[in-house]
Amino acid sequence: MKYSLMQQDIVVADLEIEETTGRIQKIYQVWEAERMPVGVPIRRGIADRTALNEWWADRRIPLYREGVPEALSDLQIANPAMLSLQSLGMSVSDAYWIRPEGSHFTWKEKNFFAHAFSEDVGNALMGQREMKGAVDLHSPDSTTDGYLKKRWEWIDKRPYLLKGGSPPYFQQPFAEVVASEVMDRLGIRHVPYTLVMRDGKPYSLCEDFVTQDTELVSAWRIMQTQKKASSTSVYQHFVNCCEVLGAPSVIPDLDQMIVLDYILANEDRHLSNFGLLRDVASLSWIGFAPIYDSGSALGYDKTAQQIRSGTGILCKPFKKRHEDQLNLVSSFDWIDFEALCGLDAWMRRIGAYIEEERMEAILFSMHRRIERIKEMAERGIQREIISTEGDVERNQAEDYRN
Repeated sequence: MKYSLMQQDIVVADLEIEETTGRIQKIYQVWEAERMPVGVPIRRGIADRTALNEWWADRRIPLYREGVPEALSDLQIANPAMLSLQSLGMSVSDAYWIRPEGSHFTWKEKNFFAHAFSEDVGNALMGQREMKGAVDLHSPDSTTDGYLKKRWEWIDKRPYLLKGGSPPYFQQPFAEVVASEVMDRLGIRHVPYTLVMRDGKPYSLCEDFVTQDTELVSAWRIMQTQKKASSTSVYQHFVNCCEVLGAPSVIPDLDQMIVLDYILANEDRHLSNFGLLRDVASLSWIGFAPIYDSGSALGYDKTAQQIRSGTGILCKPFKKRHEDQLNLVSSFDWIDFEALCGLDAWMRRIGAYIEEERMEAILFSMHRRIERIKEMAERGIQREIISTEGDVERNQAEDYRN
């Protein structure tokens, strides 16, 4: 079937999409080359269909997320690709969507930033099996990726993301809220999270930080805009791509993100878990997006003994070891260590559902990491941004299936 790829109400390209697989079969015409998704190459007026399909495939639910096969069955949809098409590919991360040939839909009347959306898809994904009456599939839940159970909710005329944790500890929501508190105290721009309980289980809740006039462009998409030399580190390649695009300097923000992830022992800061914001109308770069999605941290999947030992901690997006990644930081002068005093009592209160032994291990290991950063700050910077030694080779999201 023929569609137009839209950015708000601007026709970007005309496409043919195979509706059972969701694959883009043909790109008939590119009308606005500069508005094609970031990282999709265009050579002599022809867009790279493989790259566009990779971008398009990210606008769907992973089949292996807990509860997705059952939800698709309840919704009578064959696969995630077909579900995404039912929502016209609209998301709450940018202003792209697809308009069927011959239709007169407009962005103004259909987008999820300005209008309440159906709860049917979200209900199904959360395991609420009873579907009453006609099912409405127009929902941002249809285009939201990630393995953890989640849904979008319409609160105070804005989209909010409700996100769960993985068994056996269901700790990611707690870690997300701790990250928010640490960033509050250190003055790091971030998405605020709160902890809520639903049916006896913890969830994190946050307001969408993207608006209908902005878009989030992931680091992964940005790094597709330039070819990476084998002698260039992953860190330097990202910085170089941002500079070529004309974005504001990202180094101070990267400093803060790397330090935060070390303090929290974050194991899943993959290249789609940070990025830049861009203005949709002018296509100008606003700057580094507020830090979000920090829940796979504080030993979220480890035993108390493993947390206390401090071993087996994965690191992303630049180096395989957090200690090596800290060597990328240009300055520690901005860190107010005194602001972190009193964090223990706050964490015990907010994480009341976590077993005492586990909480003590979390606090012990976090204090140890803070002390190590203090030592580095006192010792002075020995920065190493050029070397590719220890670089991350696979920057994929963690799979929380057990």
